[in-house]
Amino acid sequence: MTRTSRIDPPSRTTAVRAAAPEDAVRADARRLVIRGQLRRPLALTVADLRERWRQHRAAVVFDCAKNGPRHHTFHGPLLRDVIDTAEPTFDARRRKDRSRYLLTVTGGDGHHTVLSWAEIDPDFGDAPILLATAMDGRGLDGTGSQLVVPSDRCGARYISAISGIWVGTCAPPERP
Repeated sequence: MTRTSRIDPPSRTTAVRAAAPEDAVRADARRLVIRGQLRRPLALTVADLRERWRQHRAAVVFDCAKNGPRHHTFHGPLLRDVIDTAEPTFDARRRKDRSRYLLTVTGGDGHHTVLSWAEIDPDFGDAPILLATAMDGRGLDGTGSQLVVPSDRCGARYISAISGIWVGTCAPPERP
């Protein structure tokens, strides 16, 4: 299986079908809380993610263990841009300080994954990881944002219905 992904340049407008009116009630329940070692914790809806940050497009193919290859096009802001707004408490001038930070992303079903800040930091991996606001042209307002990791071959880190993101450091391992 050949994995392909492409992140297109950012745009302010995307061709995304609006959520149906009945999704308005459910959309409010789909709030994503960003907390941890931050100066400005955030609580956001999919609409907030769409309106407050530049939208990027990612055309991806990833393997699903149960259903084989999946082809999707996602739109959404970069995870890094959203977390930057929450102002992590690290010293941004110090690379080693930034490299100690982790992000735990949790979905509505309890599935979660861990990313390192270094993966998304421009001085390290600079991965264009998205908090998707739309998938295949349909808004995710009713179901919640989805984590999109275009460089992943498998879809295990594509967390659906994101309910929370924790940002911070973990304790260093004890010395033997």
